[in-house]
Amino acid sequence: MHDEWSEAVDVRTQAADRLLDAATSGKPCPPVRDLVGSVRDGYAVQEINTRRALQEGRRLVGRKVGMTNAEVRGRFGIVEPDFGMLFQDRCHLDGQPIPIGDFLQPRVEGEVAFVLKEDLEGGPFTTAEVIRAVDFALAAIEVADSRIEGWDITPADTIADNASSGAFVLGSDPRDLRGLDLRSAAMTMTRNGEQVSSGSGAQVMEHPLNALVWLAGAAGRSAFPMRAGDVVLTGTLGPFVEAVSGDVFEVRIDGLGSVRAAFG
Repeated sequence: MHDEWSEAVDVRTQAADRLLDAATSGKPCPPVRDLVGSVRDGYAVQEINTRRALQEGRRLVGRKVGMTNAEVRGRFGIVEPDFGMLFQDRCHLDGQPIPIGDFLQPRVEGEVAFVLKEDLEGGPFTTAEVIRAVDFALAAIEVADSRIEGWDITPADTIADNASSGAFVLGSDPRDLRGLDLRSAAMTMTRNGEQVSSGSGAQVMEHPLNALVWLAGAAGRSAFPMRAGDVVLTGTLGPFVEAVSGDVFEVRIDGLGSVRAAFG
């Protein structure tokens, strides 16, 4: 039994090494599903590279929720979304240049972000408990990225790869939840002034708060529960758009204002 456990740990480390090498070299790697056989293994690999990042001095500042669209989950044959870690050094300022060379295969998404004022440890939680823990909401852009060649991913692949997290940009107009209708809030995204994506809060598990409630339960008893001040990206409100150097994206969300990502 001990040998089997040691072998499993070694295989997970190999998967973590493959993904880290891809991120460091800037060259996408083959999928890791030959090493990672399940969602549980995927999170174990994610944790290995999370701990490595923290040991290097990077600072954990939140989470991203992925696979929040029902159609996308159906294509992958899964029921639940997934989550990854957000680090401070991957947070960019609204409208300021973002080096395109930081990414391998960037895709831009418009999202609702929540910022917590209370810890969410333990759980599961009710919607009321989660609402009470939210300080404010913001318009946000996620730059999803994959270390895996051609985005050839299964759920285990993307979870191991930190839920395909790349970077994020937060708007600067915080809004209290009171009076916001985030379920029907419309999102439009333009690239260089031309509309390229649209959607609404209903595409995120029927309401962005549902994604946060799910995440609170999933992460609350993990090695890294969410803390006051953490940012949560709740999932894309519409189709993603690939980014290249020179692109300027602007996302507008009803009730939350706008946010821009400019790729240099």
